[in-house]
Parts: sequence; C-alpha cells; structure tokens
Amino acid sequence: MPVPGFSWCGINAGIKDDTLDFGVIRADRPCAAAAVFTRNNFPAAPVILGRERVRGGRLQAVVVNSKNANAATGEGGLRDAQRMTETLGAALGIDPVLILPSSTGVIGVALPMERIEAACRRAGDELECGAEAIEQFARAIMTTDTRPKTVSVRCGEATLTGVAKGAGMIEPNMATLLAYIATDAACEAPALQAMLRRAVDGSFNRITIDSDTSTNDTVLVLANGLVGAVEPAEFETALAGVCLHLAKEIVRDGEGATKLIELTVSEAPSPEAALAIARSVINSPLVKTAIYGADPNWGRFVMAIGKVFDHPVPLEGLGIRFGDDAAGLAITAEAQPPDVLERIREYLRGDELRIELRLGRGNARETVWGCDLTEGYIRENAYYTT
Repeated sequence: MPVPGFSWCGINAGIKDDTLDFGVIRADRPCAAAAVFTRNNFPAAPVILGRERVRGGRLQAVVVNSKNANAATGEGGLRDAQRMTETLGAALGIDPVLILPSSTGVIGVALPMERIEAACRRAGDELECGAEAIEQFARAIMTTDTRPKTVSVRCGEATLTGVAKGAGMIEPNMATLLAYIATDAACEAPALQAMLRRAVDGSFNRITIDSDTSTNDTVLVLANGLVGAVEPAEFETALAGVCLHLAKEIVRDGEGATKLIELTVSEAPSPEAALAIARSVINSPLVKTAIYGADPNWGRFVMAIGKVFDHPVPLEGLGIRFGDDAAGLAITAEAQPPDVLERIREYLRGDELRIELRLGRGNARETVWGCDLTEGYIRENAYYTT
C-alpha cells in the first residue's frame, strides 16, 4: 500500500548480473527518522555512515545496493558510501546528509562505483509512488531471498508500509537484514527511536536462521507527518506488528528452510533465562535437523536446554508441547502417552510449527522464531561467491 509523500524504485545497476540490484526511497520532504543497526564489531561502511546520519533525527532518502556489502573495505568503503549519497543527492536535489546508504551482499569486495553512480543519476527518472514501484524496490534489495517481503497496515488515518530483505546470516542482534518502514504519521524522532527499538527487540531480535550476525543490518523508519499525529500507543502497536510480520517472513524464507518454527519458553525463573534457553534450542543444529526430518527426538531439546550453563533448570517439571494444548502432544521425562511420538512426528511434517518448553520454575515467558536446517542451506552457502 503506497504511503503518500514517498516514492520508490528498483533498477539494475549491473553490479553482478542483469537482475535488480539498486533501490531508492525518496520522501517529498525531510522526515523524522529512527534506525537500529547491527552490533557486529565490524560494521559495514554504510552502517558507520548511517549511524552518523540518523543521529540528527532527520532523513529524506535511502539508497541501497545488493550483491555487494561494502563491508571490510576500509577507508575506501567509507568514501564510496559517501559518494553514493553525494551522487544521489545531486540527482534528486537533496542534501546528502539527509540520505542514508545501505548495502548487502558479498563482504570484502569494493563497490563498482562507476556503475553505482550511474544508477544514482538514473534513479530520479525511475521513482514512482505505486505498489509496483514498492515491489521493484523490494526485489532490488534481495540477495539469497526467494521472494520480496512487504507489508502495509493502517493506524487511524496513517499508513505504515514496510519492506525487508533477509534469508541467511540471521541471528540477534540483529541479522543480515535490511528493513525500511515509511509512514505518513507525525512522530518526533526521539519518540520514534524509542518505539522502534522496542519493536525491533520483540521482532528482528527474536529471529534466527543460522546464529550468525551480519555486518550490514539496518532497520529504518521514516515519518513524513502528512496526516498528523496518531494515538502513540496505537502507532507503536502498528509499528511492532509491521516489524514482527517482516521478521517472520525473513525466517520463513530462510536459506533452504522448509518450516517456520515458533518456539516459546514459559514458566521460566526470569526473562533472561527464558530468552537464553529459547535461543539455545532454536539455534541447535541437532534440533533444527530433527525438525527438518520430522524426527520426534525430544532428547535434543533436553540437551539444548541443559547446555545453558548460566540458567540451570531441573529435568523434573520440564515439559515439551508440540502444537496447542488441545492436540495433546506433550512430553515430560516422567510421562509419555501411548503413540505420542508418532503423533508428534506427524505434526512436525507441517510447514508452520509451534513448540513450547515449560520449565516449571517461574512465570517468565519469551518467544523466538527460527527455521529448520536442510541440505539447501549447505548448497546456498558452500558456493556463495562462485
């Protein structure tokens, strides 16, 4: 759903082949801006520059390239990120300091700047306001994604439209993801930043594909204020919903993935314990491969819970539930109903799974999302640069 006051484009810059690989978002006027970036100790050049740019709380455009991360490229990479914004700024008549750059793709390779700058100069003629332009932008930022990821919601008179990419190197904090959310609601930058951080913590920081944290992760919100202010709590709920939808779509489209897993740890002694145990289980290659094979090997869950040394829990009282309570697919060390393993095997053949680990030690509860681990992940990553 288009947001008034924003235009989008996705084109081919020829970075690697003839597919879409370059995108721009332009707002008609400067917007309140908020962003959350990767915590990787080797942030990519556009992340370094982007942190500086968003500090002022005002942005007007985004420029993104795929197929090259502009990461681990030193001072030359920083100069290239700066040139991207300068060239686009000249083409669009926007101050470069109001432009946030992003890149995604192969690490350690310099950007082909002649092609990038040529694409920047073309972008002004390609920008459109409709849904097709949004989808073209979504496709242009993809790397190993198999499909574009977009969502739109209404909040009072305002619209929020989000676009994201990501399929591998996914683990908090955050993931190899790029996400951009445009809205015509009015919101001051400090409040927007606080809302976004909470939304990211409950969504993009709760997903994993392979436990690897990328160098380029960026989640950005631009609010142009055209429709005025909306009720803050309702707006934050809508923003959180957009982030969670995009986060789950990223996991659903994980490299080689066939199943989306929603894993909840409940009855934990603390939120920290619940989250640590949830991440241990959802990242376990043994758990992930068992789920891929629909193998009801619940001992792998026990192993992954038990290796969280900072938060030990007793085996007594531990319960594992597959699906909802009505399904009756629950196991404990003390009780395994007749034929339950075969019924769990059948449940695990589905493509969207809910699993709950009940620790029996408190009231804390946390949920994370992940996927299975398949041969497709190996094929995708064993030959990524060839």
